Amino acid sequence: MKRWLITGVGSGLGAALAKAVLARGDTIAGTARNGPALADFEGLAPGRAFGFELDLRDEQNISEVANAAEVKLGGLDVLVNNAGYGLVCAIEEASAAEVFDQFQVNVFGQLAMIRAVLPFMRARRAGHIVNVTSVSGLATWAGTGIYCASKFAFEAIGQCLAQEVAEFGINVTNVEPGGMRTDYAGRSLVLSQNTIADYDGTARQAKLILADHAGKESGDPARVADAILKIVDSNEPPLHLLLGADALHYTERQFDSIREQIEKWKAVTLSTAFPENS
Repeated sequence: MKRWLITGVGSGLGAALAKAVLARGDTIAGTARNGPALADFEGLAPGRAFGFELDLRDEQNISEVANAAEVKLGGLDVLVNNAGYGLVCAIEEASAAEVFDQFQVNVFGQLAMIRAVLPFMRARRAGHIVNVTSVSGLATWAGTGIYCASKFAFEAIGQCLAQEVAEFGINVTNVEPGGMRTDYAGRSLVLSQNTIADYDGTARQAKLILADHAGKESGDPARVADAILKIVDSNEPPLHLLLGADALHYTERQFDSIREQIEKWKAVTLSTAFPENS
């Protein structure tokens, strides 16, 4: 039986993952922003589902929740950084406050949770940190640049963290889903207050596509949850786990484009060194 701390269990993937984890008999400390969502969560499995209100903008709150979860569950085996939201706008349209808030939730708050949990995992020389990033952390999409930047940042954190904690017996996995049939395109999506008419072309397509696909995404949160259970149970979990045909398609396209540009400009790349014997 594993002991989990999962952020954002009130809806979407977090709720689906909580149900899957509880169905197999594990124990969860789950977080949400409000009491009603936590009451519903705790009702799924009284005595094994413990709810904690969490504001990822409040580092003191994060530390308190991590400490309380460690005590309540008698130790934490798995941390799932799942909570977050998306900001949709052209980069020029985003205000400094909107950019900061996006990073506060998607990066700084998640990073604070990792820092709060790691001392317990290091002491036990065991644990697994699962960061739910996005295909947008590997492949960019015009109109979502600030969101992509937050996911790129957390991708880098996860990759470096994996190297740093491997010697302690701690695993790290960045889970990169494509579109899922959750409320991401609804209440988990924020539009910038500022709009610039010049960006009503390419940069506005993301907003239109997300609205058009809402409720029709191919990704099943329950199946994504099952995939996360598989990697947590694995003796050799991956550092990266793409989930969904769209995630695979866009990531391969991005990497192919990068490889093509590397080859095309390789001569220039190699032209910058001092001459031999100089």
